[in-house]
Amino acid sequence: MKFYQDVFDEVMELFPSRYIHIGGDECPKGQWRASEKAQQRIREEGLAGEDELQSWFIRRFNAYFSERGRRLVGWDEILEGGLASGATVASWRGTEGGVAAARAGHDVIMCPTGTCYLDYRQSDAEEEPVPIGAALTLADVYASEPVPEELTEDHERHVLGAQVNVWTEHMDSPRAVDFMAFPRLAAFAETVWSPGGRDYREFLPRLESHLVRLDALGVEYRPLDGPLPWQQRPGVPGRE
Repeated sequence: MKFYQDVFDEVMELFPSRYIHIGGDECPKGQWRASEKAQQRIREEGLAGEDELQSWFIRRFNAYFSERGRRLVGWDEILEGGLASGATVASWRGTEGGVAAARAGHDVIMCPTGTCYLDYRQSDAEEEPVPIGAALTLADVYASEPVPEELTEDHERHVLGAQVNVWTEHMDSPRAVDFMAFPRLAAFAETVWSPGGRDYREFLPRLESHLVRLDALGVEYRPLDGPLPWQQRPGVPGRE
């Protein structure tokens, strides 16, 4: 614990942000079950098991950050075993964790894999350079809603916003990151910065203008699939 406190002290000295993301995802609880030291800690603290051991750890650092005027953020696994008061949840395994956290009065950042993971392939075509995850097209990203519809108005206020993630373990260069992030990042930006009732076909002409900007900046984005809607009507040169 002292080691982590020293690390986070340095993080807080370097970064003045209000929020500190502690991670908390994919903890190796199988290792904890096999660890006598972990099991001893569970017994000493009167915990029900490995999930509560994780919550014990998260709560300690939630209090540590609070004493220093900061707020803890963690992936939705920190819900398992009970969530620390004041902690913010980044919901990545679908929207369920975000919904549960918001209903319990916790702030939420929505980033579900089904709409917000730009390391996922962009089609099912064999030539996609990063063939991981489910296909997540430009239209899929645009169609996403950052605030889950099952939340009531009172609970919606806990959704601080949304984020996209671009994990780069399968990307070997800035060019590869450009290809995966753009133009889907433009679709995400309009989704989270606009009210509901958006129209994908109405978005595409604006995107075409934005691609000119990306060309000027040297961004090596993924070309759009097929002709744009206004290019599909025979006998109509250019955009309507």
